[in-house]
Amino acid sequence: MAEEKQREQANEDRKAVFKIPNTALLAIAFLVVCVTPVAFGDVPYLQWLYLFPIALAVFVIRTRTTATAKGLEVRTMFGRRDLPWASLKGLAITDKAKVRAVLKDETKIALPAVRTRHLPVISLVSAGHMADPSGLTDDVGKAGEKAPEKGADSGE
Repeated sequence: MAEEKQREQANEDRKAVFKIPNTALLAIAFLVVCVTPVAFGDVPYLQWLYLFPIALAVFVIRTRTTATAKGLEVRTMFGRRDLPWASLKGLAITDKAKVRAVLKDETKIALPAVRTRHLPVISLVSAGHMADPSGLTDDVGKAGEKAPEKGADSGE
């Protein structure tokens, strides 16, 4: 009984965050260095050029998709949307390996920073609400143990 509660608690605590890597901020810092001579050059009032790096930094820091046992949370630069697993019909893959959530009313919502290689992780975090199309998580048992690898010695 206590072990089942621990497993349920572990499933609820699982969380996967898909976001733009923070190393993108290095490129934005380089952009700031490049804009500085122009902004403070001979032409006055060009300091507004700093708005571009600031907007890019806000985009990198805010944009993310979080998967939990309850559902998906999609954060964009200007908004946030919660998608419970019950409201999802499935996930759609675009030509460029991007993933979109398909709601039951056929509305498609882009999942920022989620690619096809992340689908096994979403399957594990969803606690069975989303199936893994790649089959990578099929070997994981309900107790969290992996099945024996093919070709492994059986001890005989």
